[in-house]
Amino acid sequence: MFSGIVGKKGEIVIAEPRNGGIRLGIRAELTGLEPGSSVAVNGVCLTVVESKGDVWFFDAVGATLERTLVGQMQRGDRVNLEPSLKASDPVDGHLVTGHVDGVGIIRSRQSGQGAVWFTIGPPADLMPQIALRGSVAVDGVSLTVAEVSDEEFRVSIVPYTLEATLFGEYETGRRVHLETDVLAKYVERALALGSMTRKPS
Repeated sequence: MFSGIVGKKGEIVIAEPRNGGIRLGIRAELTGLEPGSSVAVNGVCLTVVESKGDVWFFDAVGATLERTLVGQMQRGDRVNLEPSLKASDPVDGHLVTGHVDGVGIIRSRQSGQGAVWFTIGPPADLMPQIALRGSVAVDGVSLTVAEVSDEEFRVSIVPYTLEATLFGEYETGRRVHLETDVLAKYVERALALGSMTRKPS
């Protein structure tokens, strides 16, 4: 479990096929991790398999490659990093599982009101889970939905977040990992089950 408060950035120095999946080596200033530790890499929960100096290795297979952009990551790419929460850690963002729901695309980037505003188009099936002033994780970053329509939503990124994460580098056309609020998933599921079991009067 994560909070969506990205405190580190890393650079991919190894991206190679392995056993039907991909092995990533990411150079980053991380501490307190060991094999078996979980790290959100652009919002995707991956497990540390080994480390060599300041390079941390992760394997991704199966559903992770099908639902995310991890399989397309290349040497030189930079990524947002967040180690998993400890029980004593504060949750300054919102609860993020690291299980990406889909890939969206940045449709516009505009500056205004002291922030940078990003309009993001998600997969259509995620729109019911995205609400005004609700939470969403974009490439692992916990954000508040500032505006929402039938087909897209808008978030504002303050200067600190632009510096602490990769959002300062993002431009129109970039694809990003999206994870909707876990509470929204449960609500949608409950409503769907209720409509299925409701008897006609």
